[in-house]
Amino acid sequence: MHPRLKTHYQDHVRPKLREEFGFTNPHRIPQIQKIVLNVGIGEASKDIKQLESAVEELGIITGQKANVNRARRSISNFGLREGMPVGASVTLRQDRMWFFLDRLIATAIPRIRDFRGLSTRSFDGRGNYTLGVKEQIIFPEIDYDKVNRIHGMDITFVTSTDKDDEAFALLRELGFPFRGEIPVQIGAGAA
Repeated sequence: MHPRLKTHYQDHVRPKLREEFGFTNPHRIPQIQKIVLNVGIGEASKDIKQLESAVEELGIITGQKANVNRARRSISNFGLREGMPVGASVTLRQDRMWFFLDRLIATAIPRIRDFRGLSTRSFDGRGNYTLGVKEQIIFPEIDYDKVNRIHGMDITFVTSTDKDDEAFALLRELGFPFRGEIPVQIGAGAA
């Protein structure tokens, strides 16, 4: 099965970005290279079940096994020693990335409480965008009754461009509901 959003990117987004920025080289057209989901759990060293729960939930959301992140150095004020577990992360690429992105835009983001649009200030100056999610239960795959503890996560979209305006145009055309923007209809007019 071919990802719907990848087809939309190739058929509609690439030509629009080429026209908007005047790219002559097709390899200069921005694209999403990977999506990284990261969950930080400060109490992971004290309560291993929270870490196991976060790893399992990331696996359910992404369809890929999560990696456990460990502390790189000891920080005595936080009671942290080098090598202690501090969170979990997943890196998505290719078709899994496109399927996750489609579910995020179409299903999960509309389920955020009091949602008024994504911030346009979350670009890092190098063409990457990070979205903070306060509750993992916005994903329909998560069974609310089995959740031990509500936790948030950071979702980082790594693009092939190093310019924020090009990355913003790419994400906007893919259907990201930014504040003050009219949402792009995916698949509209194409059939």
